[in-house]
Amino acid sequence: MTPADRAADRYRGLHGHAPVGVWSAPGRVNLIGEHTDYNNGLVLPFALPHRVAVAAAPRADGRISATTIGDDGVPQRAAAVPIAELAPGGVTGWAAYAYGVAWVLRAAGFTSGAELVITGDVPTGAGLSSSHALQCAVALALLGLAGVTPAAEGPTLPEVAEWVRRSENDFVGAPTGLLDQTAALRCVAGHALFLDIRSGAAEQIPFGAPVLVIDTRVRHALADSAYGERRRGCERAAELLGLPSLREIGPDADLHRLPGDLLPLVRHVVTENQRVLATVAALRAGTEIGPLLSASHASLREDYRVSCRELDVAVEAAEGAGALGARMTGGGFGGSAIAVVPPAAEEAVRAAVRAAFAEHSFTPPRLFTAAPSPGAGRDH
Repeated sequence: MTPADRAADRYRGLHGHAPVGVWSAPGRVNLIGEHTDYNNGLVLPFALPHRVAVAAAPRADGRISATTIGDDGVPQRAAAVPIAELAPGGVTGWAAYAYGVAWVLRAAGFTSGAELVITGDVPTGAGLSSSHALQCAVALALLGLAGVTPAAEGPTLPEVAEWVRRSENDFVGAPTGLLDQTAALRCVAGHALFLDIRSGAAEQIPFGAPVLVIDTRVRHALADSAYGERRRGCERAAELLGLPSLREIGPDADLHRLPGDLLPLVRHVVTENQRVLATVAALRAGTEIGPLLSASHASLREDYRVSCRELDVAVEAAEGAGALGARMTGGGFGGSAIAVVPPAAEEAVRAAVRAAFAEHSFTPPRLFTAAPSPGAGRDH
């Protein structure tokens, strides 16, 4: 049963009638382009087959309420809250991700109440953007209940992505950029999304090969201080250089006037943007991208300092067993790594990663292959 079918089934079981509709959004893997989005840079994500689904129907009392169904099948219901009274800090935990979207949409004129039931199979805390999958699915559901489908004439998918970003930044309190929500909303099957955050230009790059995803099971939370510290460091570096963002750094920029703690952050952002361009060129030409992924991981480990021992072990083991390249994906400090693996080497790579984790007494990793999949939309 798909997450959408399960959401509809659980909605009927909980409320005694069918939902008006079911909308879903995928998790994502960022092939390359990490920590560049909030620096107005370049990214190259693709959508996972794993999704979060929201079954929804309107409420007549102007309140929003939500029930999530966990992996154990047990429903967790958040208290119904008047949409007119939603405010940052007023809702905590998982419900903040859903209610924050309603808070942002309220400012855009969407104020009707809603009853939501949420299910999904995107691994949580794995750096695969389960929170943005939830938020994007909720956004489409709330818009759908109002009779609105994002299209070329407002609200557009880029506008919805911006609403979700505001929800996460200002309501939840996580200082994320535009990568994840844009990927969830705009990716298409068989392609990676080449997105220029500064200009908004997007191009679908053919990429059909599955990658091996290695969930280290080290959970992270982007609201934690280390992520925010990196972002503030980048903003401070741009300010010292007299630039609106690190994207504007030119070849003649005098980076030596930056403090020693900021220079590595800037070096990562500049070189990571270059690696995105090189990866897109390689995909267009049909040439190897693995070394670019490995170089990205080295930069994230050494310069941006957002890796962890489990991620490094996963990457080293995969490369040592025949992966063409590997890197951490997502915000870091845990979460997942990805590896480009020839089909003939996949079993060896899986075995090597499991053995390396066992040797270090780490929690056994979760491994699965994922091919670029469709973005968000209405299922029922």
